[in-house]
Amino acid sequence: MASIAPSACLPRDLDDALLIGRVWRAAPVDGPSVVAVRRGEVFDITSSAPTTADLFDRADMLDIARNAPGESLGRVEALIEGALKGASSSAVQLLAPCDVQAIKACGVTFAVSLLERVIEEQAGGDASKAEEVRATIHKLIGADLSQIKPGSDAAAALKAELERRGAWSQYMEVGIGPDAEVFTKSQPMSSVGFGASVGLHPMSEWNNPEPEIVLAVNARGEIVGATLGNDVNLRDIEGRSALLLGKAKDNNGSCAIGPFVRLFDERFTLDTVRESSVSLEIAGTDGFVLDGVSHMREISRDPADLVGQTHGAHHQYPDGFMLFLGTMFSPIKDRDAPGGGFTHHAGDVVTIATPAIGALVNPVAQSTEIPAWDFGVRALYASLARRGMLKG
Repeated sequence: MASIAPSACLPRDLDDALLIGRVWRAAPVDGPSVVAVRRGEVFDITSSAPTTADLFDRADMLDIARNAPGESLGRVEALIEGALKGASSSAVQLLAPCDVQAIKACGVTFAVSLLERVIEEQAGGDASKAEEVRATIHKLIGADLSQIKPGSDAAAALKAELERRGAWSQYMEVGIGPDAEVFTKSQPMSSVGFGASVGLHPMSEWNNPEPEIVLAVNARGEIVGATLGNDVNLRDIEGRSALLLGKAKDNNGSCAIGPFVRLFDERFTLDTVRESSVSLEIAGTDGFVLDGVSHMREISRDPADLVGQTHGAHHQYPDGFMLFLGTMFSPIKDRDAPGGGFTHHAGDVVTIATPAIGALVNPVAQSTEIPAWDFGVRALYASLARRGMLKG
């Protein structure tokens, strides 16, 4: 992983970016801390904001991020470099930038990923059947789904026609119907951060990364910033049955978020997210390389609409939430055999990047072989209490 430069993992305008993250500090702290990156220098601001959820709820969030007193932990490039080298013994280690927030995700928000979900369903999770099913689906639909607005009259007309042909799918329903798919991706405190291994359930033989932009949303439903995420996906498991979504999506290390949340300000806004392009590179130890680019302007539902479908009078999130916006990148490049498509190998390195946020880099392993998730919400608050960081 050390082949990528630390500067490439940070916003191109680092000196102007307001970045919030979390790190694990060794003894005597021996626990997680909230940090702010100011002009490339990392400051521990836990005494002002014991959790990122607390910070995101504050009316003076930007002032705290810019000005709250805190101990300097050095340059951010050194922190990134340590994570890339897998320096587990470092005094300061990067964590995912969220803590007690719920972790939600949107599915099939791009036409390409919609078609791939239909293919998985029709193939019954069998990768060897995917190419044949893909050709049949493309021929049958005969429409550019990216031009169809979800919930529109055109979408309703297409649904009626596909139902007439016996080709309607539950994925079509959430892809072009009025209601978005929003599911619980992972549990609070379970996400891994920059440099940590992502995990694949050992029973999966057809899987892929899903590069996405992730919004940070506070308890009032206000979008306060954005970061990057890998919504690790087990195509064979979900393809067998959509009711296995939990097994396909929520495993040890199956959710990566980072490296930092970039807060919205005068330089970085939701419009920046709407115009972003997200790149993906998968580099294998076998020499295999796959790359591609997703453009957020091709999303079928506006990010603000997705937040509105998640939070509102119908559902509140008192600790805020992180929202994956969905991916259009479903890699189909053959790897092991002609027509077999793509699946991960152990040791793959996944890099997800966009210039305004930076890059999220994670190696791939089985979920049973990476560190167990053993530090949850209770452990977090016990640590903060021991350090006198909780105020009444």
